Amino acid sequence: MRILLAEDDPLLGDGLRAGLRQQGFLVDWVRDGLAAEREIANGNHQAAVLDLGLPLKDGLEVLKSLRQQKITLPVLVLTAREAVPDRIKGLDLGADDYVVKPVDLFELGARLRSLVRRAHGHTQDLLTCAALQINLSARSVTLSGQAVVLSLREFDLLHVLMLNAQRVMSREQLEQQLYSWGYEVESNAVEVHIHHLRKKLQADLIQTVRGVGYMLMPPKVAPGEPSP
Repeated sequence: MRILLAEDDPLLGDGLRAGLRQQGFLVDWVRDGLAAEREIANGNHQAAVLDLGLPLKDGLEVLKSLRQQKITLPVLVLTAREAVPDRIKGLDLGADDYVVKPVDLFELGARLRSLVRRAHGHTQDLLTCAALQINLSARSVTLSGQAVVLSLREFDLLHVLMLNAQRVMSREQLEQQLYSWGYEVESNAVEVHIHHLRKKLQADLIQTVRGVGYMLMPPKVAPGEPSP
């Protein structure tokens, strides 16, 4: 899950980035409001963590501008404990949630997972497609009740496909969700990960739409056969 972090405090920003990475998030970190606004508008992230006291353009103005542009990316606001009016204003301007400083990293991770789930129409931490189930908080996968061991990148790719089940995702879209800044992406990286997933899961779960991309689809059930 690729997240944008907008925080100008170097110590806090470094700690948040490290803590979220330990929970499996891909984190891009910017330090001012203009950079945050620009990166969110690019559409490469699944959620944003937005501090309100940013230089160049404060977080509330960034949030207001994004919602005026009809950008619906889930935004979690960071606020000081005593800044109740700012929390209220942030929520009124379109923030999806907030966390009070000092930040509990596990709460922050849980809230981000919840925001992304809800943005894709899911209410639980478990995503299911036929006999396949993925647990987001535990970062575990089962197929017909049996554990499946995936690499970090394979898990992230499967997560993206399951959030967008029955929707075609291009290779470029998948790359944007799987790689944060500073990573060199090989031209066939997505194809290699898809190949490995197919070997570990039901081969027909991930379908290739020639010339377009990939799509997660539950297998078709023949007439008279029970559903998986």
